[in-house]
Amino acid sequence: MTDLTTTYLGLQLRNPVVASAGPLSQTVDGIKQLADGGVGAVVMYSLFEEQIRREAERDAILEEMYEDSYAEALSYFPTAVTERKDASHAYLKLVEEGAAAIDVPLIASLNGSTMGGWTQKARQLADAGAAAIELNIYFVPGDITMSGADVEERHLEILAGVKSAVDVPVSVKLSPYFSSVGNMALRLDEAGADGLVLFNRFLQPDIDVDRVTVESGVSLSSPVEARLPRTWIAVLHDKIKASLAATTGVDEPQDVIKYILAGADVVMTTSSLIRRGPAYAGVLLEGLDRWLQAREVSLEKARGLLAVPDDAAADVYERAGYVSALEKAKATYGSLR
Repeated sequence: MTDLTTTYLGLQLRNPVVASAGPLSQTVDGIKQLADGGVGAVVMYSLFEEQIRREAERDAILEEMYEDSYAEALSYFPTAVTERKDASHAYLKLVEEGAAAIDVPLIASLNGSTMGGWTQKARQLADAGAAAIELNIYFVPGDITMSGADVEERHLEILAGVKSAVDVPVSVKLSPYFSSVGNMALRLDEAGADGLVLFNRFLQPDIDVDRVTVESGVSLSSPVEARLPRTWIAVLHDKIKASLAATTGVDEPQDVIKYILAGADVVMTTSSLIRRGPAYAGVLLEGLDRWLQAREVSLEKARGLLAVPDDAAADVYERAGYVSALEKAKATYGSLR
């Protein structure tokens, strides 16, 4: 078997297939199944800024209500604290138990969009055993007066807040909708991001025309969605120090191979593991291994083989591909009647 060991965020992984943040990691048993399925690391489901804020606000109200008696009351009822069912308390407990239960890195996920004390929760996650923090900055600037520069600065500030709180590696899960994705990646890299995860999927609502209502929902990704992150990974490969993680659109081994050829350090997936079960990670890895062996090439040699060449201007390179695609489309469909 080909050596598939991989370095991601400075962590040594047994292979480049990683279980991305999703519903399969909500229990210790689920985390163990993912690790047993063969992945190189597990990213937990996200702990949300809103959950942390609500708990902090509630505690502040209770403390104000009881004033001096609050601390005394807690000393009489310590189990009331240790057995709280808060989202953050449950998440920390799961990190601690999950990290101890598996032999691959467990990466915690923090999801937020504003500056604030919630970023300090990262320290507790690291102390609980998280090998790294994936920072999911899910921010849709609905305020149309907010400038692109302000949006970018918010990302950098949140990253700085988390980096100042922990000693473990921190990756940033990015949106593909910056005016200059490459420059934003470069700035995050310079600001200390240990890795970039490309890309976050914004979950746009749909409209039910029968009930005349707006509906939200989640759909599993499809391979065609991988083209956008794959394009930017190919551009960024060897241009930044941060690790590059691909996510979205992984369904078959060939999707993993394509991401590796573009330059991804690791390939993350949740959709394929939901569709076929955690053990499907082994199928993805077997397919990657067979492809490498058939071509007698190592994983490191294959990684970035089809990235944008160092001596090519990425914008010219990408535009040439765009023009070529349109010419091909005209030749293919132009004669249809």
